[in-house]
Amino acid sequence: MTEPSNPARASGPGEAQATLTQAADSLIRFGILMLRAGDAAFRVRQWTGAVARAIGIEALSLQIALGGMSLTARRDHQHVTLVSEVAPLGINAWRIGALEGLANEAKPGLTARELNAKLDAIEAQPPIYPLAVTVLAVSAASGSFCYLTDGGHVEIIGALAGGGAGQWLRSVLFRYRLNQFAVTAIAAVVATGVYYLITAGLAAAGLPVPRHQAGFISSVLFLVPGFPLIAGMLDLLQHQIVGGIARLAYAAVILMSAAFGLCLVAAAAGLTLAPPPPPASGELATLALRALASFAGGCGFAILYNSSPRTVFAVGCLALVGNELRLALHDAGMALAPATFLGALAVGVLATLTRPYVHEPRIALTVAGIIIMVPGSYTFQTIVLFNEGSVLQAMQAATLAGFVVGAMALGLATARFISERRWLVES
Repeated sequence: MTEPSNPARASGPGEAQATLTQAADSLIRFGILMLRAGDAAFRVRQWTGAVARAIGIEALSLQIALGGMSLTARRDHQHVTLVSEVAPLGINAWRIGALEGLANEAKPGLTARELNAKLDAIEAQPPIYPLAVTVLAVSAASGSFCYLTDGGHVEIIGALAGGGAGQWLRSVLFRYRLNQFAVTAIAAVVATGVYYLITAGLAAAGLPVPRHQAGFISSVLFLVPGFPLIAGMLDLLQHQIVGGIARLAYAAVILMSAAFGLCLVAAAAGLTLAPPPPPASGELATLALRALASFAGGCGFAILYNSSPRTVFAVGCLALVGNELRLALHDAGMALAPATFLGALAVGVLATLTRPYVHEPRIALTVAGIIIMVPGSYTFQTIVLFNEGSVLQAMQAATLAGFVVGAMALGLATARFISERRWLVES
């Protein structure tokens, strides 16, 4: 009796090489889809290795950068090396979860054809939410952030309109595959321009004159590259130096593009710094509104990142707890950076406890949950002071903002050290 043939292996050398090439080709496609969806390089390496074992590859070597990936696979003394480019980049939390689920469920004997069929189905999946829902979600997140940074009614209305208009335009321009950095700058100009026109019109109608400090930055909060910043930091902690530095550089250029658009509008409108508002009281109504705004902001960004509905609710709850803790500590006298660190740490630890129930990637829970902690007032001061030529004061504000953003990332990283032993002990 002859032994049944294994579809993952072929008898002749030429057929074996062809089969290995097909397997490697489908495998690198899997990794590219993960990178394009916004996942961190160390996670791409982990899950690509899991799929490689299922598809029958005995040894795998990956070189991951933001713009491309090279892969060398070996099986039965045969080896093949493939190189592929990664473009365009984006954020799709649902796709990250689907790809991680595919890798987690992959069993030995998986063929290249079966893997490609699964990848075709994942890649063909349209966004969960239509454009109108995403625009409304961003609008709600912008208004919520404006309230949390002590914005008044006029500023909140302007931020609602500006954030929604900027996200709508950005989505439309991305459909034409335009350059991301140019689109970011244009979206920043439109979002802040709409914000300023709305607030100026309301002020002319007799409503209170806006201070702009809260609303101006809130209208462009959707442009903050949260996924690349957090993923880059985590990659560096996992020794993925090339991928981590490239991702942080990409995020820095996105931020500079947004800042360029902000500066144009700030200079044209002649925005100036206004005295800070009186600190919010700890009344029950204030705490309840803060909690509602934190929840709405977290949900809005989860929708923007194309998360599943159950993930949207979970992210809203994480943002509520983490941001309420941060604001309470700051109200009690703690500096903003350490308060933000503890708030982000709480989000990271709770994400670890929540993930088994929602079955979603951890990065999809944590990043959307902490974007609401972005230091909007320091960012606004940096832009206005640079436009006024006050370089030293602008650098001081930028440094304070950098400390807070760093505290956000370090809080999530510390949660990893606490909850995952392989982060604390290197093998």
